[in-house]
Amino acid sequence: MLAQLGLEFRVVAAVFEERTTGADSAQVVVANALGKAREVAARSGVPADGAVLGADTEVVLDGAVLGKPADVSAARAMLTALAGRTHEVITGVAVITDLAERTGYETTVVEMRPLGGAEIEWYLGTGEWRDRAGAYGIQGAGAALFSRIEGDPSNVVGLPMARVAQLLAGGGLWPPRADPTER
Repeated sequence: MLAQLGLEFRVVAAVFEERTTGADSAQVVVANALGKAREVAARSGVPADGAVLGADTEVVLDGAVLGKPADVSAARAMLTALAGRTHEVITGVAVITDLAERTGYETTVVEMRPLGGAEIEWYLGTGEWRDRAGAYGIQGAGAALFSRIEGDPSNVVGLPMARVAQLLAGGGLWPPRADPTER
């Protein structure tokens, strides 16, 4: 997704324990995104004329953060709870440069179709639920599970591109320039 913005990047996995509870879901995901970005920046440094980007996505149903399922039973329970219901996908984003930290978040409203047991079992069989907030990924086979998305679809994938571009632009890092020495 970052390549679509014309950005050069490398992936560095954060060693950071995410929180899943707090007074406000948006504050939780922003704190997680910032924690991930700070951990990577401390370990790997902030690139000259670049940034460290951190993100965290959660699925929220009736005010409760669902997190990532631990196993197929937990995934089944999450999908069963979401079936036929509207929920929120909230992603926190943090951008750290050598001069500043910028944060933001995006909320997208998603409605899952009513699903029968056979559909849930089919989706569980794809394996897409693994390591996914809410036990689904919308960019693959999971696209068949949804009837409506209100807001930024890239947020549901896990990285709200408009918000990322806004935060990078605030640091003078986007749009990319033809001459990388120009700032």
